[in-house]
Amino acid sequence: MSSLRPYLHFDGTTRKAMEFYRDVLGGELALQTVGETPWAAEMPPMPGATPDKILHATLTKGDWVIMAADMMDPSTFTKGDTLSLCLVCESKQEIEDLYQKLSAAGEVFMALDKAPFGWYAMFTDKFGTEWKLQSKGD
Repeated sequence: MSSLRPYLHFDGTTRKAMEFYRDVLGGELALQTVGETPWAAEMPPMPGATPDKILHATLTKGDWVIMAADMMDPSTFTKGDTLSLCLVCESKQEIEDLYQKLSAAGEVFMALDKAPFGWYAMFTDKFGTEWKLQSKGD
């Protein structure tokens, strides 16, 4: 079965925020910058997408995970509007099925495609909820 994880968006303060949450809540923190990803050379130019920005962070403690990233375009950041839901799927079949259903009549920001960490998609559904779908494997 899939797992549902909150995904926080920050305006360049992901590292400080996630270190703070780790210090308060405990757990293991993993950070990946834009510059550390294989996508770095292929990313389209976006305001604020510097190599030191956090592309993906996870804070894991027991059965729960909080995920986060810096907003790559500062003009899209509005405090209070900084949460999406990340559904981590068990298989490619599951992610394809959920992507087709959840993104129908919504707005796709990143179509379902292979990423360095598995299959991934990002979109809002027809009600305006932002979703990220990620698969654990092929």
